Amino acid sequence: MKLTKIDSRKTRLPYSTAVLVLGISSIALCCCYGVPGIATGMIALILYKKDYATYCKNKENYDNFESLKTGRMLSIIGIVMSSTYIVYLVVVLNIYGIEAVSNPKLLFEKMR
Repeated sequence: MKLTKIDSRKTRLPYSTAVLVLGISSIALCCCYGVPGIATGMIALILYKKDYATYCKNKENYDNFESLKTGRMLSIIGIVMSSTYIVYLVVVLNIYGIEAVSNPKLLFEKMR
């Protein structure tokens, strides 16, 4: 069995950690009326695009592409969840009104 030496010249992609953190925060912020989740998810996708272009130029120089892909998937999930929450809020506002959104007891009464 031949062992290969790991190349110590590999570097990390500059925005991979930021993409991962923003992807996680886009999921966490989806219930804050959806807007922060969409904003952080979009920023993560923009940073992903920059790092992906850097990675494609010279793939063998970088070692953390997996975390970049994970951050991208999390940001897409966060954007979808935030968008779904915004659609939910619009539907509830149209059906029950603004008073029901700010008062959960009134919302449950109107739903009955």
